[in-house]
Formats: sequence, structure tokens, C-alpha cells
Amino acid sequence: METAAVLDLLADVAAEVITPRFRALAEHQVSEKNPGDLVTVADHESEVLITEALRAAHPDAVVLGEEAQAQDPALLDRFAAADHAFTVDPVDGTKNFVNGSPDHAVMVGEVRDGLVVRGWIWQPQHRAAYVAERGGGAWLNGEPLTWTAPGDSPVRTARRRWVGSTFPGLGRLELTWACCGVDYPQLVHGHARAIAYHHSKPWDHVPGSLLVQEAGGHVGFLDGSEYDPRTVGPGVVGAPDRATFDAVVAGFAA
Repeated sequence: METAAVLDLLADVAAEVITPRFRALAEHQVSEKNPGDLVTVADHESEVLITEALRAAHPDAVVLGEEAQAQDPALLDRFAAADHAFTVDPVDGTKNFVNGSPDHAVMVGEVRDGLVVRGWIWQPQHRAAYVAERGGGAWLNGEPLTWTAPGDSPVRTARRRWVGSTFPGLGRLELTWACCGVDYPQLVHGHARAIAYHHSKPWDHVPGSLLVQEAGGHVGFLDGSEYDPRTVGPGVVGAPDRATFDAVVAGFAA
């Protein structure tokens, strides 16, 4: 699918099955996959629609959807072995969505031969469309996306037990926006000095990692290694440059 067509797909699906449920979910439309890990009817329906469209356009590609993987754990292995694959996060920031926060997103990433080549993030409530192409740059609503200096912004973390830690030269850790589809763009916009996660599920990080890299930043694992979308294990760090990335990694290792 052409880049613009995928973005249109995400916007259309969000308008059809996500936004109508925003602040209008019935109790029976929300459940838990695991304690505290929420899923809604909007997650399931949007993933089905996006997956069907991607498979129709790319029948030989593996489509790794968050909810599909929850039902079929082996899908993650097929994704890691695939020459061509897509990731789908149908409602990133589901807890925000359930709680009525506009900080949620629909995301798709494309991986070829182990490299993230394209990424799409649609924030339906903010009407913000982020797109990245490997070697081709990053855009916000069709305009080139450039990095904003973070100033005295904090390092943000998605793990609550890390909040309050202080790293030399980097300051105190504060919470992210609890949605990778918002966190990574906010990093580029200068609202975080760096972002750190304890997990690395591909559907969460594939689109945003490329957005950060194409905007001029650096993304890698908490052990200091380069980001690999096929690897699930060490946490992920995003930063405006390699020096900041190294400083965050060193701070966690201390």
C-alpha cells in the first residue's frame, strides 16, 4: 500500500470504530487480558479492519497485531522470521482511551529484512498524523518534522517504579504519556529529554522508533545495543542523540 493509503486507512478505521466509542464505552465493551491490561471492543474491531486491508494489499507479509498475538503467541516468532511484515497497534494507550484521555493512537509499522522501513501514527483526538520512511524523513500532517530542543524537559519513563529516580546530568525521571504513539512524537517535540521503557513489544515501538530516527534521534535497547524490531526482551530508550542515549543507558546500569 502507498504511504498515504495506509494513513487514510488508519484515519478511516478510527472514525468508524474508535472515535464513536471515545468516552462512550459501555462496561461490557472493556475487559482485561491480564490484570490491569485493558482491551476494548474498539481494539478488536480496528485490528481486524486494518489487518484485512494490509493482507489484501500484501498477501505474503506477516501481520503482527497486538490482539492477534495475545491469542496466538507463535505469531511473534513468525514476525521475527519474516522477510516482510507489518505491526498493528489498534488502540495504543488503551487505558487512556478507556479513561477518556485524548492521548491514544492507531499505529502501523512496516519491517523488511529486519529493518523498520515505514511507520504511521494517527492520533484521532489530536488530529495529528505522523509518518516516517527510512531514508526519506519524518512528517507531521504532511509537513517535515524537525527536532525541538528539549531544554530542561525531564527524562520520561513508562515504568512507575522508576519514577523519581535521578540520573547525574539528566535530572529526575517522570512518567510518559502512557502511550507510545504519543510518547515518541512528544520526544521529537522536545517535551522529554529522553524516554525509557521496560518492554519492547514491536507493535508499541516500531512506528515511533523510525519517527525518532528519521527526525535525527537515536533509539536502542536498555543494554546499549541497537534497536531491532525482531527482539523482545531488553527495554527501549529513545533520545535526541547518541550521547543522551548513552547517558540514559549508563544511568540505568549504575
